Amino acid sequence: MRRIVPVVLMLTALVALPVRADEHAHTVALPDTLKWAEPAPLPGALLAVVQGDPSKEGLFVYRLKMPAGYRIPAHLHKASENVTVLSGVFFIGLGDKLDPAKGQELPVGAFLSVPPNHAHYAWVGGSETVVQVHGVGPTDLRFVNPEDDPRRKK
Repeated sequence: MRRIVPVVLMLTALVALPVRADEHAHTVALPDTLKWAEPAPLPGALLAVVQGDPSKEGLFVYRLKMPAGYRIPAHLHKASENVTVLSGVFFIGLGDKLDPAKGQELPVGAFLSVPPNHAHYAWVGGSETVVQVHGVGPTDLRFVNPEDDPRRKK
């Protein structure tokens, strides 16, 4: 009887929690149905939103496809960035300036999480690489050095 009471209390608490319908909708995303587009802050890469909208409140998932040798200068996000390497080789480094000597190689299956407003940079190895990013929005991409932002170049 003593063991049943805590279990019943825990289940009652879980049932009482508010649930947002959009967070628990059944979602299936097949690779062939993803819509890839070039994101303005990352020319040359392709992005496909898998679920949600990174610019709005709530869960989001997107994939980023980058060609061999692609580089992303030091930048920040206002939300945590959680990344899983799906194909290729991805490198991540922490700091205000892209420095390949200080980065870490992440092979297929690797996961990384960067907290909000934490400067980091990334680059791709010798083959096309795809990563999947998920988090809770809204999020953004702000370059540490404004000169690195292609949206500012005309």
